[in-house]
Amino acid sequence: METQTDIEPQVNRKALRIAFFCIPAFGHTNPMLPVAAELVRRGHSVRFYSFGGTGGLPDFRDRIGKTGAEFLSCDAYMPAVSTEEVAGLKRVSITEMTVQSIRITLAMDAFLDAEFKTFRPDVVYTDSACFWGKLNAWKHHVPMVVSTSTFAFNQLSSQYMKHPPAEIADMVFGLSRIGRALKSMEPYGYKVKNPLTLVQSDNKTDSVVYTSRRFPPYEGSFSDHYAFVGPSVFSDAVPDKKKARPLVYISMGTVINDRPDFYHKCFEALKDVDVDVLISCGMALDREKLGVPPKNVRVEPYVDQLEVLSRTDVFITHCGMNSVSESLYMAAPMVLYPQTGEQYAVARRAAELGAGILLKDDSVAGIRSAVQKILDDASYRDAAAECGRDFRACSGPSGAADFIESAPHQSDGIDVLKELNKTNVRFLIVYWSIVSVLIFLAGFYIDRKYLWIIGLAAGIISNPIGKYVQKRRYAALVRKQRQSA
Repeated sequence: METQTDIEPQVNRKALRIAFFCIPAFGHTNPMLPVAAELVRRGHSVRFYSFGGTGGLPDFRDRIGKTGAEFLSCDAYMPAVSTEEVAGLKRVSITEMTVQSIRITLAMDAFLDAEFKTFRPDVVYTDSACFWGKLNAWKHHVPMVVSTSTFAFNQLSSQYMKHPPAEIADMVFGLSRIGRALKSMEPYGYKVKNPLTLVQSDNKTDSVVYTSRRFPPYEGSFSDHYAFVGPSVFSDAVPDKKKARPLVYISMGTVINDRPDFYHKCFEALKDVDVDVLISCGMALDREKLGVPPKNVRVEPYVDQLEVLSRTDVFITHCGMNSVSESLYMAAPMVLYPQTGEQYAVARRAAELGAGILLKDDSVAGIRSAVQKILDDASYRDAAAECGRDFRACSGPSGAADFIESAPHQSDGIDVLKELNKTNVRFLIVYWSIVSVLIFLAGFYIDRKYLWIIGLAAGIISNPIGKYVQKRRYAALVRKQRQSA
């Protein structure tokens, strides 16, 4: 049977003008690069609005240039940030990231107004976290496709996220600050009533997701507006695990990677294990803090991650979606060490599929035990390899290009989220009507000053009951969806 990857993509008869937007982060930019290269190969004009390395920002100029796309620097529009704001960004504060993104959008307003009037893009392809890309597509009424380098988070899949208390407090106490920032955009033509519309996936927005349809939880909740294209990579490498002894690769990504404490634990955990260890520590870490690593450990600021993963037997990862996808693409099982709620969701799903172990004990003994368990148990390697085959069967950058060329899209299937919202409303009406009747009747038998206890108990159990009802309804909708397909 012929798959999408076997079919040569048709070249669009009309050469399109396509504007790419991304935040200054490797994990978000890298998946967009092969897509840009494919669109340029097809004869389209691609302008990539990104960052060129000034002021301590990552330098994407050469990477973008190699795709054939036209690079346009946005460095000049990055606002100055205080020490306190920098600290918030480093700890991945949702409030600080949202406010700074709004500030960047306003700083770029005149520049992008001129760009949209002169370049006149037919399609905007913007990273899901890039507010200035999304907001300008809406403002200038240009069809938009969202590049989703993380999970596609909707009301169901976001249940996989686990927010630590500090992260929840940051979101709650930051609402007023975010509200003021959103209000400041209105005079410029940006009207956003709910900040969730800027970050959460929905079934009406065209989105490219760099994983298979099977990998995200609640796969049936995503409409035809989603294209699950698999990892977007510049690599012909295939998994090859043949070598003298196992390789353990360690990377904490490109954002929260200044972790000498964790790297020292890895030194101690693996120095006497019969493995080779490679650590990619990033450019921010002063490697002198690490001292002299054990003889079987090599530390580098940067590596060709796909090539390394093709040889890796165990990957200790922070669980960024890009890293996890590349690991599975190269059949490398993982020790999953998430640092944020979003990363926890990715880690939980990878563990569910049997391709890794959640590192709940990050002591020296805990790290050693997790690595040894994966080395000793072939089921983790088999699960990672199965995910890899699933990913490689996807359409890749070619499929993403097809989807962008034909935007905007229509979806005629069942909108599972819309139907679930109806179910939730009906459940709440019926549930609280019953509770109200019970409280009224109980008033004839017990002292009325104790009736609040029934209301409190009803409130506590409403959440698990509601989730159970939602789960049953979701299963029924997915069955109906498959029958009508």
